[in-house]
Amino acid sequence: MSELTDLYQEVVLDHGKRPRNFGPLEGETHHAEGLNPLCGDRITVHVKVDGGRVADVRFEGSGCAISKASASVMTGVVKGKSAPEIDRLFERFHALVTEGPRAGDEEALGKLAVFGGVHDYPTRVKCASLAWHALRQALKGSAAPVSTE
Repeated sequence: MSELTDLYQEVVLDHGKRPRNFGPLEGETHHAEGLNPLCGDRITVHVKVDGGRVADVRFEGSGCAISKASASVMTGVVKGKSAPEIDRLFERFHALVTEGPRAGDEEALGKLAVFGGVHDYPTRVKCASLAWHALRQALKGSAAPVSTE
């Protein structure tokens, strides 16, 4: 196994078992729920926006290790970012999990780059991107649930 594959598995296991930023968020300004009917993942993202930037973000819900790990890492990475910055980050992340790693991903994505292994398992792309869809829906000001289907 490659070093990156080992790191991917380590991150997914660690964040899946001990997710960071998990639980309700007091004083949230936005929230949205994401559903992945294919494997039953259900994630609610809670966001506190201040001055056009994500001041804090947390998530709740249940799902597979990949969806929980992705939500956990995502919540740490997006703090301090604006909605347009998050959209650009999501586009790069989505390309990573659907097409595989590209030059510059580590620099552009930071910790999220370890999810490059998801592209080897196309059915898991929806798991890895679920929290992102919920976050983007919340930042649009809509609490309507989003589905990966």
